[in-house]
Amino acid sequence: MLRLSISAVALIAAASSAMAADRWDGADDLATNPLACDGSMGEMAAKPYDGASPTGAMDMSGKDITLIDVPKLVGIGYFAATTEGMRQAAEELGNVKVSTDGPTEANIDDQITFIDNYITQGVNGILFAANDPVAIAPVLKKALSKGIHVVGYDANAEPDAREWFVNQAEFNGIGKSLIDSMAAEIGSDGKFAIVTSTFTTPNQARWIAEMQAYQEKCHPDMKWLETVEAQEDNILSFNQANTLLNKHGDDLDGLFGMTSVATPASAEAVTQAGACGKTAIVGLATPNAMKPFVASGCVKSVVLWNPVDLGYAAVYATRAVVDGKLAPGGTSLEAGRLGKLQVVNGSEILLGAPFVFNKDNINDFDF
Repeated sequence: MLRLSISAVALIAAASSAMAADRWDGADDLATNPLACDGSMGEMAAKPYDGASPTGAMDMSGKDITLIDVPKLVGIGYFAATTEGMRQAAEELGNVKVSTDGPTEANIDDQITFIDNYITQGVNGILFAANDPVAIAPVLKKALSKGIHVVGYDANAEPDAREWFVNQAEFNGIGKSLIDSMAAEIGSDGKFAIVTSTFTTPNQARWIAEMQAYQEKCHPDMKWLETVEAQEDNILSFNQANTLLNKHGDDLDGLFGMTSVATPASAEAVTQAGACGKTAIVGLATPNAMKPFVASGCVKSVVLWNPVDLGYAAVYATRAVVDGKLAPGGTSLEAGRLGKLQVVNGSEILLGAPFVFNKDNINDFDF
């Protein structure tokens, strides 16, 4: 009987462990690397270059080049900010012409069509923020095969489909900032839900995976309720947040917004529901969109980086690639006013650590 009891306990423990290891909806299946609970930074092992190289690219070192930027979608503040950063970089460099064009909805098929059209028209380089890392890969590889340089930012593709990726912040750093901010508001045993764009959007899937790993390590009593998709649509994001509020009621202590659209829409839903002070909103968003909610006290923490700097760095990276100043094995990028940016994970250029906007600093920013 004793042996049977021990075996039963082992089976139960194994089952519990398996359940704890289940990924949240919206998380990807890649390995996670949660940061230390005390905020100390661990050492990051250097990795060999894992990006691609264009075939037969023209030698345009020091010469005028034309770049096209195809983000997830146009018409929202976030990508308007990255576009402004690209404009600033091109103006500083003087030998770069860059323009932005893309779908009005976050649709991967439309994004592929835009990129394919610019391959046909002929450009020296393509900048992109992927709606889907796998689906976008073939058209990016097509560009590379035509001698066109390909650099990603904001949302990555498969590494062999682009040369470099400008990462706004390490995924585990963002995951830690989001979870710690939420825990500070709802406590380490609070319950929360997530409003994301789609379960396949690469950066959000990576953030959610790292959020889960860090939460289980450092705030194990917090409880994830569910994740819902809202595309990059303001009305759908509002409706999804409202549905979560109605569905979970008093059990919903907090809402995460994973996009610059979902976070203000969720804040508006909480405001209209009269739930400010009952349901916390923490998320990724541009400060201008969140200022009314921070001013009202409904939102206390907004996690982001400067998207103007992100677009700026992407253009500097592409110019450096064309000029041969950033090549496989490189460890840093000289990026104008941003100074020296570090290369991590083989072929990623790190913009920096995430930044938390709050009532004390949010009015210092205008984007």
